[in-house]
Amino acid sequence: MKVNITIDCTPEEARSFFGLPNMEKFHDTVMEEMRQRMSKGMSAEDLENLYRLWMPGAGKSWADFQTMFWPGLTTSDDKK
Repeated sequence: MKVNITIDCTPEEARSFFGLPNMEKFHDTVMEEMRQRMSKGMSAEDLENLYRLWMPGAGKSWADFQTMFWPGLTTSDDKK
């Protein structure tokens, strides 16, 4: 037996139904801060901090990430 249920609602209605908080103001604030930082330019230290925040345990530094990343770009599938 197969049952399909379609619910047509906005994200706000879904959030309210599940009792989740409205994070729109927080999201707007964070995005504005990111826009300001991007327009000023990010330093290498900022990029490394973002990397550590988004990918914990994947490496100890930005250099470790680059060491893993670049060989994958330079390897050709023609060698297989």
